Amino acid sequence: MPKTIKVLFLAAEADPFVKVGGLGDVAGSLPRALRALPSDLTGDINVDVRLVLPFHAVIRAKTSSLRPVPPFALKRDGEEVLVEAFETTLDGMPVNFIAGGPIDSGGSVYSSNPEIDGEKYTFFSLAALELIKQLDWHPDVVHANDWHTALTAYGLLVQQWQEGQSRPASVITIHNLPFLGPDIHKLLELYDIPLAQTDLPDWARLKPLPLGIWSADSIVAVSPTYADEMLSPDYGAGLEDFLKTRRENLTGILNGLDVNSFNPATDADIVAQFTSESLNERKANKTALARRFGLSSDLTIPLFGVVSRLEPQKGIDLVLDGLRKLVNVPWQAVILGTGDPKLEESARKLAEDFPECVHFEAKYDAKLARLIYAGTDIFLMPSRYEPCGLSQMIAMRYGCVPVVRAVGGLHDTVTDGETGFVFIKPRVKDFIAAMQRAIEAFQHEEAWRAMQIKGMSQDFSWTNSALKYLQLYRKLISHTRVPLP
Repeated sequence: MPKTIKVLFLAAEADPFVKVGGLGDVAGSLPRALRALPSDLTGDINVDVRLVLPFHAVIRAKTSSLRPVPPFALKRDGEEVLVEAFETTLDGMPVNFIAGGPIDSGGSVYSSNPEIDGEKYTFFSLAALELIKQLDWHPDVVHANDWHTALTAYGLLVQQWQEGQSRPASVITIHNLPFLGPDIHKLLELYDIPLAQTDLPDWARLKPLPLGIWSADSIVAVSPTYADEMLSPDYGAGLEDFLKTRRENLTGILNGLDVNSFNPATDADIVAQFTSESLNERKANKTALARRFGLSSDLTIPLFGVVSRLEPQKGIDLVLDGLRKLVNVPWQAVILGTGDPKLEESARKLAEDFPECVHFEAKYDAKLARLIYAGTDIFLMPSRYEPCGLSQMIAMRYGCVPVVRAVGGLHDTVTDGETGFVFIKPRVKDFIAAMQRAIEAFQHEEAWRAMQIKGMSQDFSWTNSALKYLQLYRKLISHTRVPLP
């Protein structure tokens, strides 16, 4: 076993360079957490991670002091396409950006046009594999994330077939399985990448994520429960039968949380900082939130919080219907988010019909979100599916008790009756019953405080996740890999 494990970590986005969704949080945090693992936890094995991202226009506009890497070319349709690469560091970690025609002309990080994104991320994935040769830096593991970089796992196999040389181990983390990517078979032909015979469904062998899943040495879901759910028709996106054939290579590793950023003891975006030992200070955040939106400042009335995309996947229709039907008990709610126009309109109508109880903010506001976590009593997250979820972790860290559905990472992070309230079936009546249990528990101050403290004591740090990934890397590189037929 080498004393240093080299990992090439690829993603479409990573905070602080660019962040669109949860993938940006993961790709910005996990590589640094791997590098920061203390030797007493790793057995003196160092993890040398190099992050590689597309040089999106938004990154180009705000990033300076980059060192150019010698340019190289990819063959496309018999012609050479120039690839430019640049390098910087983030907390001592090397970070490379890849530029070139399809990336330069791709516009935003993600396009609504599948042809644009298909070309951009095919080009990026293949260029990243060539970048390894240019850097003269030989990774032990290539770690891809979602469909945008999944083709690297397939590309490694193709290189091995064509060159007859050993290759790095490949890992792909699936953050959201239904996003399989566009049909890229024509692009593979243009870049002279052979399409192998696979045991994937015919429709799937033309898409990057299924090809990556078929090729990768290890497949990781972002929570243990989601790894199991992907084997079922409800969550398998049509790949459940194939995934069962790779069950021994499929695992679930829960995403972590940036506990330094999300820390109620130091958070400058909330009104009053607090810890589990000073929960009385937390009440000032609830009072400030209620006054800001014209709600009652009566601390005995439970205040619900929602910070979410307004999408059916997130169960927002359950929230809106459930609150409307939650009668005979006092409550208030603050809802923050944008998304489906019909759900936005339903949220506005709820606030109009219950002006003394509900306030709705149709926007994304990171600072307000933190005040909602710190100031509401009960956090509502009844997702229809949730591969991992971060909001429930943030809520617990800020002493806000979550009501969640028993899916994915919600099932893995919230314990019913101890750190939150869990219901099973995605029905309004079941959700209402869970909210009623939460309201009843809220009336018992001492027991409620104990639930808050237990939630705040959960360790959701990236160190735990990074250790599990290190164990996976060690397992992969300790076994001799042979080319697939």
